[in-house]
Amino acid sequence: MAQDVHGEKEPLGRRGLLAAGAAGAAGALGLAAAGPARAADGTAERAADGTPDRTVTLTGRLPTGAPDFVYLPFDVPAGVREIAVGYRYDKPTVPPGTPGNSCDIGLFDERGTDLGGRGFRGWSGGFRTEFAVSREQATPGYLPGPVRPGRWHVVLGPYQVAPQGLEYRVDVTLRFGAPGADFTPSYPAERARGRGRAWYRGDCHLHTVHSDGRRLPAEVAAGARAAGLDFIVSTDHNTTSAHGVWGPLAGPDLLVVLGEEVTTRNGHWLALGLRPGQFVDWRYRSRDEAFPRLARQVRRQGGLVVPAHPFCPYVACQWKFGYEDADAVEVWNGPWTYDDESAVDGWDAGLATALRHGRSWLPAVGNSDAHSAPQVIGSPHTVVLAEDLTRDDVLDGIRSGRSWLAESASVQLEFTATGHGRQAGIGEELTVPADAPVDVRLAVSGVPNGTVRFLTDEGQLHQESLPADGTGAVVWRTTASLAAFVRAEVRHPRADGTPGKGNSMGPDLPWGPMAALTNPIVLRVEE
Repeated sequence: MAQDVHGEKEPLGRRGLLAAGAAGAAGALGLAAAGPARAADGTAERAADGTPDRTVTLTGRLPTGAPDFVYLPFDVPAGVREIAVGYRYDKPTVPPGTPGNSCDIGLFDERGTDLGGRGFRGWSGGFRTEFAVSREQATPGYLPGPVRPGRWHVVLGPYQVAPQGLEYRVDVTLRFGAPGADFTPSYPAERARGRGRAWYRGDCHLHTVHSDGRRLPAEVAAGARAAGLDFIVSTDHNTTSAHGVWGPLAGPDLLVVLGEEVTTRNGHWLALGLRPGQFVDWRYRSRDEAFPRLARQVRRQGGLVVPAHPFCPYVACQWKFGYEDADAVEVWNGPWTYDDESAVDGWDAGLATALRHGRSWLPAVGNSDAHSAPQVIGSPHTVVLAEDLTRDDVLDGIRSGRSWLAESASVQLEFTATGHGRQAGIGEELTVPADAPVDVRLAVSGVPNGTVRFLTDEGQLHQESLPADGTGAVVWRTTASLAAFVRAEVRHPRADGTPGKGNSMGPDLPWGPMAALTNPIVLRVEE
């Protein structure tokens, strides 16, 4: 009978449990051979050469305060063609306001479980209760490849543990036989048919069935085309398994950039522009000081590090790593809510601080984070000024802040600042004499009865309403001595039909939902 994961006399502490899992302490982790798998008629299933399948059962109990990740070892002998895993855990009733049991799962092969190592074979979080891996194929979220003999590990991620603890059972079935053909990935091209230097629309945060999404990659590609997007980024949680299926789904009209949503216990971040199959680890907290190293790993490949939904109120979603290692920040995630309002306010404060101290500022992006219907792909999205429709050009446009955010392709926008015979656009700098007049102009369409706001390091300094058809231009004058930067927002009317006022202190948001948001134009005083 399987033992409690901690034993009966001397429970293992947080560090001790991790060590026991990594060292393969089979007794402490409740490893027990369960015998051959059985067919429907009760006979043992067998490979073509007559070798029966073999199932190993791993059981145990995790207490409240268990480690973030628990590693359950099992040995794979020679001749295994496929590993199939199923798991379950108890969900006892808990008092209102108390977290119940929630446990994720993944797999590492014989190359080990080291942080950022080569042994990663897949992750499905809490989205699946079973999966399989072989040389020629794997369940979405997992990587097909050789099933080599050695010590493999199932990894459990107890996201939340009830006061009663969490009892788990993992069944690992080893299926013997010929290994099958190698899986051949089809990665997308890094270039699509662009328009030269132009504004390109893209959604950089999307999920498929390869993590916790319900859409197939083909459905995501179709949705992106229907939304009028020029590019998308594949960002499934903690896995790169979708990378090898995008090839035939991209095309001259749609650039597919590879990425990953790195889902840690102290916030999520988007690794944009990964090289095919490049895996970014997520098994750390802010106190572990691993994030800067992994961020550098992404940048060395030419990619971007983008904290996602930093003010999301859900467990483990709020961003705790700081922004020193970020290239941009996602301030608008899905339908506009109060946490997006907080994200924009925080980002705006960071702009003023950075420019005051002469540091580079952090660009803003917006993405749909769409998982399934009715979540709308491309609402919102980021409109990027790029030299052409290529991976590198799009990433460079995002990195430099030459971008603005739109709720849909029906919103059009142009934003410039002109003074002393010079002009600058979004993400650019305008250097003029301190008191030279600077005319800031926003032309917009697609936001009926909308409200335009101009904001600087002093806050909102101009507001103007758009006509009923949503098309108009707003011009405001300032100087570089009065404004270190200017950015624009376009808001929908509030639910009561009013434009809202910036000095509202009531329980409702002072403004209607966002329709468009620009990165700043920086104003410099000419020396």
